[in-house]
Amino acid sequence: MREALPALLAALTVHGAAVLVAPPGSGKTTLAPLALAGEVTGRVIVAEPRRVAARAAARRMAELTGTPLGGAVGYSVRGDSRTSAATRVEVVTTGLLVQRLQHDPELAGVGAILLDEVHERQLDSDLALAFTTDVRAALRPDLRLVAASATAQAERLTAALGAGTPVITASGTPYPIEVRWRPPTGPVDAPYGLRVDPRLLDHVAATVRAALREADGDLLVFLPGAGEIEGVAGRLAGQRGEVDVLTLHGRQAAGTQDAALRPGPRRRVVLATAVAESSLTVPGVRVVVDAGLARVPRTDLGRGLGSLVTVRASRASAHQRAGRAGREGPGVVYRCWSQAEHDRLPEHPDPEIASADLTAFVLQLACWSNADGAGLALLDQPPAAAATVARETLTALGALDPDGRVTARGRAIAGVGAHPRLARALLDAAGELGAHRAAEVVALLGADTPIGTDDLARGWRRLRDGVDAAASAAWRTEVRRLTGNLRSGDTAEPSATPPGAAAARPAGTGRAGGARATDDLAAALVVGLAYPERVARIRGEGSRTYLMAGGTAAELPPGSPLTGVPWLAVAAADRQPGSSTARIRLAAATDEATARQAASPLLVTGDEIAWSDGDVVARQVTRLGAIVLAERPLQRPDRERVARALAEGLRREGLRLLRWTPEADALRERLAFLAHALGDPWPAVDDASLLAGADGWLGAALHNARRRGDLQRIDVAGALRALLPWAQAAQLDQLAPERLEVPSGSRVRIDYADPAAPVLAVKVQEAFGWTQTPRLAGGRVPVVLHLLSPAGRPAAVTGDLVSFWRNGYPQVRAELRGRYPRHPWPEDPTTAPPTRRLQPRNR
Repeated sequence: MREALPALLAALTVHGAAVLVAPPGSGKTTLAPLALAGEVTGRVIVAEPRRVAARAAARRMAELTGTPLGGAVGYSVRGDSRTSAATRVEVVTTGLLVQRLQHDPELAGVGAILLDEVHERQLDSDLALAFTTDVRAALRPDLRLVAASATAQAERLTAALGAGTPVITASGTPYPIEVRWRPPTGPVDAPYGLRVDPRLLDHVAATVRAALREADGDLLVFLPGAGEIEGVAGRLAGQRGEVDVLTLHGRQAAGTQDAALRPGPRRRVVLATAVAESSLTVPGVRVVVDAGLARVPRTDLGRGLGSLVTVRASRASAHQRAGRAGREGPGVVYRCWSQAEHDRLPEHPDPEIASADLTAFVLQLACWSNADGAGLALLDQPPAAAATVARETLTALGALDPDGRVTARGRAIAGVGAHPRLARALLDAAGELGAHRAAEVVALLGADTPIGTDDLARGWRRLRDGVDAAASAAWRTEVRRLTGNLRSGDTAEPSATPPGAAAARPAGTGRAGGARATDDLAAALVVGLAYPERVARIRGEGSRTYLMAGGTAAELPPGSPLTGVPWLAVAAADRQPGSSTARIRLAAATDEATARQAASPLLVTGDEIAWSDGDVVARQVTRLGAIVLAERPLQRPDRERVARALAEGLRREGLRLLRWTPEADALRERLAFLAHALGDPWPAVDDASLLAGADGWLGAALHNARRRGDLQRIDVAGALRALLPWAQAAQLDQLAPERLEVPSGSRVRIDYADPAAPVLAVKVQEAFGWTQTPRLAGGRVPVVLHLLSPAGRPAAVTGDLVSFWRNGYPQVRAELRGRYPRHPWPEDPTTAPPTRRLQPRNR
């Protein structure tokens, strides 16, 4: 990296921006910022995707400069800052940088920005890149900007930063890394949702034990989540007498995370998630064991639920993880998969913008310029469906106006520094509960603090009582931050009540307000304000299953202390692939009154007339979203709406709801024949066409019906005739007669069951004298003749009578004249008289 610094500084002098591509461990996170500090006027800001990486990078640079942390080098992350007036290099999270840009786009006093690990493509990283590029173009052409990554897609970054932006590459790795492929020897199921096959965890633990025997140095083990970390830690319990087993993941308190980044007195095994994948040097690590999995967010747009799913890590991530082993000396990486599998992995991970909840992202765009991000250097445009859902959510919160412009309330929500839903809840609950009490709940929801229970109020009390000192300290810090932001002028509540806000009442007068409010109701009010569609009512006494106001069923885990509670406000739930029911991970017990208050935008009373459970249901209903609170039958339902409900019932259950008499069936078959033979204007009478036009052809009969049984009394044949214009009605019997007169004088019914081939079944003797095949539809369609024996059994089928008399009849005559001697069998049937009678017996 040192060799590349002159080229980087020269590129910035000429172009003002550069892309820095450097391998893991080369020093791009620490050496480049220090070099920039010596060249620019003003502070150098280094933006890291994760708080643990920001703190670690600042500590390392302070060590390199021999200065105390908070002096020449400092850091600022959410709820924690170590800076001073002397600070020249400040490491921040990308989220904090975005907030600073929103408050001060000119970044007064800042000379350069280094955006680290841009390849991770987190939402805040994408915003920081777009906003800083916009600032350079419009306000601060003197601002130096570096986009740095170990696995950067340089072409895309240079396009974002501007044509001609130079790419500076630092080649080589600090130390060689040996790759050892260690796939499981037996079958292992692929990850599904959050589930990871325990056999893979067994294999990871076995690989760790092998690595402890085969290689020197501390071990860094990559696993997808905290659950898998605990699982492998349990499997390594027998090694604790020989090594220290530590954990490192994003849900830990800062002190616990930092402890894993300090060398220990004994050999260590550090079990980590992707927080250790980049920008971190874990001291003493010379061995990496990689499970090859990653946990990524997915959003169910239709249900408004988010979830985490486990996927195979990309090749780029595997490269980053392996690089952790070569920071301080030659290293070894054990990959728990085969080289053939490695070649099939995706090259890069999907960017977060492709699958995450975009509500906060779209609000940031709207606060900056416009909600669609037009004109900004976004590496990827937001997916249309997710962006639409985000805009609808923000509009419901009052953060955007109908044209997509940010409102004063929207800026207040953005200024809180929490997800827009949680910020809205804080703003609206503060008047009911008091700012501090509301902030306590929001801090718990936003920090994803492990509380060891799915009962939110119980977890809140544990934090308040300091049961887990480290978690409580981090939580209290976040509470102070939120209450401070709430008191600031930027987050002052507008005077107008926004759409969807709970009606403000003086503290102590609300159902969940004042000092008398229980923890459950207070927590439920905050959750309901944030997620009104997740207010839920039990399905059956003592059940674990609930119906949420948004219409999704949700289930508590077995043994939950909330089982049987009549109402819940669900703070966290996810729906795993293939499941119709969401899994409740965190909720607060509540009552109907608080549920109504929190989810008031979903509370409606109105008449409902619909087809339900096989009949028309007409009732006045009070609903909280999908939850029916009260109902009573309507005595005089609107006739038009009843007719529409009956038509919907027909579309769902089919024409069998009508009574099809033989006359109606026969008429429908004749009409189907004419539609097939002649086309327009003869109407189609197939099921789909009749159902689609039921309102028209059933007409007044449908409008006079009130329930399913009334459909059976409709004159279907008369309704079908109403389909015909006057001219066609007059021609029906001529073009498609019910019966056809045969030479014997009989009037025989025509079978129109096959619209392409109507059938006339007639005895051979009654057809004598016919010289041509009879035709229908104005002579267009010949009748298919089923010629019968005197006993009424089929003797021949023909659509060409002339050919039959000439070629087929002689054989029929030879076969049947002996069997039916009293019936005439003339040699020339075209001239013989037709008859329905027997010949007299010879005496």
